[in-house]
Amino acid sequence: MDVIVYHNRECGTSRNTLALIRHAGIEPHVIEYLKSPPASALLVQLAERMGGKLQALLRERGTPFSDLGLDAPDVDDARRLAAIAAHPILLNRPIVVTPLGVKLCRPSETVLDLLPIVPRADLDKDDGRPFLRDEQVAAAEPRLAKALRQAGLPTDDLRTSPGRFFSYRTLGGTLVGYAGFELYGDDVLLRSLLVTPAARGRGIGSTIAQLLMSRAFNMGARRAWLLTEGASAFFERIGFAATPREQAPDAIRQSPQATALCPASAPLLTRRIEL
Repeated sequence: MDVIVYHNRECGTSRNTLALIRHAGIEPHVIEYLKSPPASALLVQLAERMGGKLQALLRERGTPFSDLGLDAPDVDDARRLAAIAAHPILLNRPIVVTPLGVKLCRPSETVLDLLPIVPRADLDKDDGRPFLRDEQVAAAEPRLAKALRQAGLPTDDLRTSPGRFFSYRTLGGTLVGYAGFELYGDDVLLRSLLVTPAARGRGIGSTIAQLLMSRAFNMGARRAWLLTEGASAFFERIGFAATPREQAPDAIRQSPQATALCPASAPLLTRRIEL
């Protein structure tokens, strides 16, 4: 299987993606784009094959994105392409190309969408966290409701929720958690995030949150919201910040989680979603 990885060896996500591809028994063609930047026409083609816009390939953090004025509303693709040519670090990573598609693989586990076979042996990332695979589950799945009840999370609205729910397992198949989201335009309400007791203390919660937000991002979400009674510190560590409920969009404030299932004392947190 021909696989191309536009790779930055200084990026942990890029290194982990490369390791996961090799764990699947595939030796990809690695392009270190800082040394060999893709031509402008190729970048346009990659963006089109991803089903998005060229701006989706640009990275803001740790780059001259803002200094170059690329966040201005009147920036066009010609200017973006010129900026990438002059500053290849602006290209987000890793971009993976396979016969099954093209994807910006952030978090690294999303490369599994592009591989014909999912590895069935556990593997850890650079930082010791295990790689996970997600699978959509029905809201009526009894094991989901049981796990939520045991974690003290709401279940009364599961059967009527418009949300999508997922289970999370290690590559070897060990169940480590659940989570879900309800999409409201470009806002998304994260909910039902739990890590099984035996899997706690391994950084799995942050991986679940990243995977969950990436799935919501692919459906158009650009800002995440959540209500929590006892996990504010965890979510703040991964970029969320508390905000007054009255500042949330109507759809979030009128959701069952906000109006009935979570107490009024539960803080509302939010963050921008970016890959």
